[in-house]
Amino acid sequence: MDASVLLVLIVVVALLFEFANGWNDAANSIATIVSTRVLKPLPAVAWAAFWNFVAAFTFGTAVAKTIGTKMINLDMINGWVLLTGLLGAIIWTGVCTWLGLPISVSHSLIGGYAGAAIAHAGFGALILGGWVKPVLGIFLAPFIGMFGSILVTIVTSWIVYRQAPQKIDRWFRRLQLVSAAAFSLGHGTNDAQKGMGIITAALVTSGAVTVYEVPFWVIITCHLAIAAGTLGGGWRVIKTMGQNITKLTPFGGFAAESAAALTLFGTAATGIPASTTHTVTGAIIGVGASRRLTAVRWGITRPIFIAWALTMPGAAALGALLYWLIGR
Repeated sequence: MDASVLLVLIVVVALLFEFANGWNDAANSIATIVSTRVLKPLPAVAWAAFWNFVAAFTFGTAVAKTIGTKMINLDMINGWVLLTGLLGAIIWTGVCTWLGLPISVSHSLIGGYAGAAIAHAGFGALILGGWVKPVLGIFLAPFIGMFGSILVTIVTSWIVYRQAPQKIDRWFRRLQLVSAAAFSLGHGTNDAQKGMGIITAALVTSGAVTVYEVPFWVIITCHLAIAAGTLGGGWRVIKTMGQNITKLTPFGGFAAESAAALTLFGTAATGIPASTTHTVTGAIIGVGASRRLTAVRWGITRPIFIAWALTMPGAAALGALLYWLIGR
């Protein structure tokens, strides 16, 4: 295949990946605001998609540079590695979304990319030191989200404890619009950057650019793609996230979204490709646990954590298999 055709194909598939990312992660952005009935599903996804796109102008490209330059040695891979890694991530994400599992699309991409790179050049293609921050993000972000939401719940409870329940509900219905926007902003700036990292890596490996700097057109198109995916919405995942883990009120929804948003702002600023799915899952669990441990339906969380553990190796296996089938 001609190098320019392969480059165009990688860009198209990367944008499809971003669409699939928004499709699965629509649940992250709107599950709480829909389950608390602050907004109906269609206005909620439109609200989330808008802030996904606004994120293009906020937190820079630190996460994209982590994905593109600090995990895989670009001198040891080619365009086929990038393409098959993307395809492995898309297939894994699509299957899990269809099954209603709120998996981490970030983990899918990292796994698929690594699996294809290993199939092409062996484990030497991995920059082991560059995996420290992503692995820490994988394991710490859900717990930061969980403890953050417990802290937000406690603090806000002290602030409003003398107010009438009807007034509290009215206040937090309005505030949840703000917290949902903040979370969607964090989601957009984290997850759109992952596709940006792959496209820019493709531009470098193809020789189209000589320096790893994310072009503005890549930033805009990736954010448009993820916003379009959010508008499509993964409705089965939304039900799992917003209705099944724990019963949420506007007060609890605000706490979960605020804690998750603050976590994502921090990971975006430091270049950690954290999972928005697992961050908000941890935050929702924290809201339930702040009332009592039995308020969390732990049986529902079990398959979520199983998917959490399986996503990177599963996507890596798919990426490696696809490379062996079509990339050699």
